[in-house]
Amino acid sequence: MAKKPGYDPKVMRLFDGYVHGQMTRREFLDRVATITTSSVAAAAILSSLSPDYALAQQVDPEDKSIQVSYKKYASPKGAGVMQGYYARPAVIQHKLPGVVVIHENRGLNPYIEDVARRLAVAGFIAFAPDALTPLGGYPGNDDEGRVLQRQRDRGEMVEDFVAAVEFLQGHPDCTGKVGAVGFCFGGGMSMRLAVRLPDLGAAVAFYGRHPEPSDAASINAPLMLHHASLDERVNASWPDFKAGLDDAGKTYVNYEYLDVDHGFHNDTTPRYDKDAAELAWQRTTEFFATNLM
Repeated sequence: MAKKPGYDPKVMRLFDGYVHGQMTRREFLDRVATITTSSVAAAAILSSLSPDYALAQQVDPEDKSIQVSYKKYASPKGAGVMQGYYARPAVIQHKLPGVVVIHENRGLNPYIEDVARRLAVAGFIAFAPDALTPLGGYPGNDDEGRVLQRQRDRGEMVEDFVAAVEFLQGHPDCTGKVGAVGFCFGGGMSMRLAVRLPDLGAAVAFYGRHPEPSDAASINAPLMLHHASLDERVNASWPDFKAGLDDAGKTYVNYEYLDVDHGFHNDTTPRYDKDAAELAWQRTTEFFATNLM
């Protein structure tokens, strides 16, 4: 999907607020209409900014080099029983390291499933839990998914993702060395897992909410962070968290991608930036290979 230029920065800030629950759909449309002077134009902008999941097919689910399936796992401190999308190389001659893939604030959508398949192609066992499992799973569209995810207790969701790491660590295909990668909500959750789990092998966060600086002392896993230079909301807390990491002597690498916005890795929306996304993904897979293999 080609990046679409020309969106007013004010519109993009409003869109970021809308997709992160800071305003309703109606409020977004009304506020954009004051910028475009047209409610029709506002509706067209929202439609153009919404994901087109027909594009989330970098790796075909029927690709013969991988195997994919949905697997249930136990989350006794969370929701009880959860489900996730499992992807692995079709032929495994020895156990492989694993990566838990954590979705945005809308459930396990086709883009995140494709990310899991990309990891399988790269030689990892990938598992992408769906935080919406207790509510019936990803509903098929992001608007409903966001509404559903706001109904979940955040602490309970943390336990569900902790349980996913433990599930993958104990899976017979896996070496037991497991990392995590997440996007937006998932980026924050990936860092939260690094705070929570002393044996997490590595954590990668794409434009995720940072933990408190004081939490940095609890992190053992090496971190990789990907920030978008235009992402003012997320970037605002990075200096404090960076100071916490530095004070605690932690291992991390941070990359900032110029002139791109929050969500630049998601190739189903106009915020996608091909060059930044491909570079960030190359860095991510190399990071996992270094720390998990």
